[in-house]
Amino acid sequence: MSEKRIVRAAAVQISPDFERIDGTLNKVCEAIDQAAREGVQLIVFPETFVPYYPYFSFVRTPVAAGADHMKLYEEAVVVPGPVTQAVAERARLHRMVVILGVNERDHGSLYNAQLIFDVDGQLVLKRRKITPTYHERMIWGQGDAAGLKVVQTGVGRVGALACWEHYNPLARYALMTQHEEIHCSHFPGSLVGPIFAEQIEVTIRHHALESGCFVVNATGWLTEAQIASITPDTNLQKALRGGCNTAIVSPEGQHLAAPLREGEGMVIADLDMSLITKRKRMMDSVGHYARPELLSLAINERPAAPITPMPAWGAPVGTDFNSAVGSRDEPQRDPASREPALND
Repeated sequence: MSEKRIVRAAAVQISPDFERIDGTLNKVCEAIDQAAREGVQLIVFPETFVPYYPYFSFVRTPVAAGADHMKLYEEAVVVPGPVTQAVAERARLHRMVVILGVNERDHGSLYNAQLIFDVDGQLVLKRRKITPTYHERMIWGQGDAAGLKVVQTGVGRVGALACWEHYNPLARYALMTQHEEIHCSHFPGSLVGPIFAEQIEVTIRHHALESGCFVVNATGWLTEAQIASITPDTNLQKALRGGCNTAIVSPEGQHLAAPLREGEGMVIADLDMSLITKRKRMMDSVGHYARPELLSLAINERPAAPITPMPAWGAPVGTDFNSAVGSRDEPQRDPASREPALND
């Protein structure tokens, strides 16, 4: 028999530094170092953890959130840049796969981005949340399906989605079709209240069962002082508590370690990759349990862009020019003077 493949994974529940992006980045590096001492091979951080999730946008009106939105622009992550370089060096140093959520700045827009660094420090995937949720639409632009990818890493096939992207079953199915082995998810945490934590519980366990993969999920954490700094309104502060559920789930939908719902910490578990086959032997959503002749998924994988380059003579990219407008050696008639066809 082949040797059993075990991957040690960690999900981090942690609070950001609202004052300095370097402070948050230092916490990321320290957590990676700590996980390395525990033998961790894959680590997941919360949603847009660097520099921080825009909690302010959930409890403030747009006009009152302008200054904080501008501050987020100033501290957002450019990819590639100093932040990605620092994390890449840590990943390479410890031979660890790192999944990091960031606020990515691309010129005049911000995006909710997930970055996957491989064991050699290479950034193997940068993807953007395809649809920001509710209040987030005032903060981030939309991503595209070019990022709905599963990547081969030093620990296996890794996919990622952020927060309520998991409520888009077609987005999840796009990753399933690529046979993800470890699904890395994250949520903001410290939001909405305890019901959010319960919703996360249902969501990650269902995806593990349906995809037949492991799910490593990280949520953020806010201290009472941080909550007070976002809003002095004690009623609104209630909306910035609860919602934490950092956990690691097996392909059979079972927790592999006690989930973390309060405070900072790290959930660590060993992933026995043979459990994937054990689950899929019974139910493979994209294999023997699928009915592609009845139900299938169409994906537009082209990156969204504000321009579409056109070749000479104005034919769309990809057009067979000769079949579209004829050979350059043939004289071209004026369309207005053409003879009518029989079916005109």
